Amino acid sequence: MPRVSEAHLAARRQQILDAAARCFVRNGFHQTSMQDVIKEAGLSVGAFYRYFKSKNELITAIAGEKITAVTGVLDGLLVLDPMPTIPEILERLLELIDAAAVEDGTIRIAVQVWGEAVHDPEVGALVAEVYGRVRDRAVRTAERAQEAGQLPPDADPQGIGAAFFGLVQGYILQRILLGNVDRQLYMNGVRALIG
Repeated sequence: MPRVSEAHLAARRQQILDAAARCFVRNGFHQTSMQDVIKEAGLSVGAFYRYFKSKNELITAIAGEKITAVTGVLDGLLVLDPMPTIPEILERLLELIDAAAVEDGTIRIAVQVWGEAVHDPEVGALVAEVYGRVRDRAVRTAERAQEAGQLPPDADPQGIGAAFFGLVQGYILQRILLGNVDRQLYMNGVRALIG
């Protein structure tokens, strides 16, 4: 029997993740069964379970993919010299959120995962780890901004990083719960707050 290539395995895994994301966006995390995802992916049960054993594994992989995109953007901005201002970095992240809301709606999954984290220790650990990476980047952003003179010398980078992270989460919640939030209006408000 011929060996299956790594590229084929990766493509099949992505096929499953894409199908799961569509199901979670359409039906919600709890209303989606593993059978729903298997059917959406167009795979046999055996083929599916070769890659994922549970919905939590699916959500972990989806969240990891999305957060890796966010941390990649932040990492790219953090190495620039001069580094963009905090509002410029925030606006770049909000552009990513808007794109995810329009392209495939996967930003809706984030809010579902936050809610599930309250009740499921496994998901809670995932959220703490994954979002901890973003918050760490937010703190590093504040440290770099402080080094560049964008923030006062006595400013607390930990506190600023937490507030910065909260602005991103707040935007996501407003985008999902209230509908189309005007990014420029939001950014004008942020600039006025920190001005």
